[in-house]
Amino acid sequence: VVFLNKADQVDDEELLELVELEVQELLENYDFPGDEIPFVSGSALLALQAVEGGPKAKGDDKWVDRIFDLMESVDNYIPAPERDTEKTFLMAVEDVFSITGRGTVATGRIERGILKIGDTIEIVGLKDTQTTTVTGIEMFQKTLDEGMAGDNVGILIRGVQKTDIERGMVLAQPGTISPHKKFEAEVYVLGKDEGGRHTPFFTGY
Repeated sequence: VVFLNKADQVDDEELLELVELEVQELLENYDFPGDEIPFVSGSALLALQAVEGGPKAKGDDKWVDRIFDLMESVDNYIPAPERDTEKTFLMAVEDVFSITGRGTVATGRIERGILKIGDTIEIVGLKDTQTTTVTGIEMFQKTLDEGMAGDNVGILIRGVQKTDIERGMVLAQPGTISPHKKFEAEVYVLGKDEGGRHTPFFTGY
């Protein structure tokens, strides 16, 4: 979805159409379907100024209407991602902090599965695996009964100190994942003529 901003500064509608055609051509050069992609022109600044005095309904202001049109295009054209809720719960820990009087919170994006308050989970990786219970789930400062794949959440966990958990660990359904210190892999490294490394790898790199 393409939003052509600062349309308020253009008096000639034909100029906007010309810009749209140029952007379509640019998109097609990169294998995007330029003639199928929705285009909306508007002014983000004037729309923002219009709503500063209070919420506006559709039809109250033409620039606000363009933002409504933009979001409708996003809803209609961009498919909602499929959430992998059928598999067991897994979330990589991105950050950890403490809430006075409540406990330790681990934040991150749930990769798969569903997590509910009261569920037992394991903290896996870097240190010995620990088992704990979920006592709270929050997303954007709202308390939830459950979180699911795709949600960015904060998970309040019982009996775990902030020093016991860190970025790089994962939270998982008990018994579904185990940590490993070594693995075998095959890697293809781009050479100089491919836009990659100009110097070789040495032992211990």
